[in-house]
Amino acid sequence: MKLKLSRALTALALVTPFLTAAAEWVNISEAVTTAFPKPGTYGPAAGIAVDRVSGDVFMVAADYGIWKSSDHGKTFARVDEKTIGGRCETGWALQLDPAGKRMFCFMIYGSSAYTADGGKTWAKSKVSHLDFGGVDWADTGKRLLGLRHEAGGMLTTSDDGGATWKDLEKGFSGCGVFDSKTFVATKAKEKGIFRSTDTGATWTQVSANTPAAAVPVVFGGTGYWATGKGLIVSTDKGATWSALGAPADASFGPYFGKDEKHFVVVGRSGFQETKDGGKTWQLAAPLPAGFSAGRVGPNYAWDPNADIFYASTMSKPAFKYQR
Repeated sequence: MKLKLSRALTALALVTPFLTAAAEWVNISEAVTTAFPKPGTYGPAAGIAVDRVSGDVFMVAADYGIWKSSDHGKTFARVDEKTIGGRCETGWALQLDPAGKRMFCFMIYGSSAYTADGGKTWAKSKVSHLDFGGVDWADTGKRLLGLRHEAGGMLTTSDDGGATWKDLEKGFSGCGVFDSKTFVATKAKEKGIFRSTDTGATWTQVSANTPAAAVPVVFGGTGYWATGKGLIVSTDKGATWSALGAPADASFGPYFGKDEKHFVVVGRSGFQETKDGGKTWQLAAPLPAGFSAGRVGPNYAWDPNADIFYASTMSKPAFKYQR
């Protein structure tokens, strides 16, 4: 009996030479964070993002700055010149230019900063303690719109990459930027999407839909906003919004691949992928154990070239998942 079983397994191996174990989430932050003299507050890691062009991974070690990996999370080195502090409390705090290299880090309980060269050099922001924000990457690349942490929903903006800031008004819960003058936002006590074309001086409601995501993604001139049940899009700088494709469990993203047809969103059921602009979806990866799709905590990212998914949330290590 044992001989017959052995022969059967051998035959199976010959016709199926690439039997592999299922992919699983792997801790990538431990080598960095265990070397610190004391744990970071709400650490060990609290923030992660990927440059979709280079594949470089940027990981926030809580209270110990931002660390970069150019080998898919195998090794990291601190790169922020000590201009980054605190942690990311939301998944929209690390804002990377879809074209690569440029990034602004909206940090709380520590300093925020901007890099224009993939983390080689940094400019420290005059203002910090920010939950999240947007950047006009396709316009000047220096217009910032952020939400102050625990400040009654105060929006604040900068037109010089964070060197100077101007507070706008309170009562907001989300925000985004299309160009140096055109903003969109959600409010804490009013449903819908609001738009400003005069750098936040006045606002007009443009949609009754209130997205789940705090910040929209602007890619190729189109704005994408995750609603929790799918995506809505705007091709006219936020003036009008319409549903995109089929429903999807989407609270974060989109994270784009090679073009506007191929992207990933994240929700409670995991990473959902489309290759046809949202018409159809398939599960690409589950969430790591103990992770959620809530506003506070989780950060997600995707490297479309290496097909690696990343996740980080307060009080847990950072992880990667490769299909």
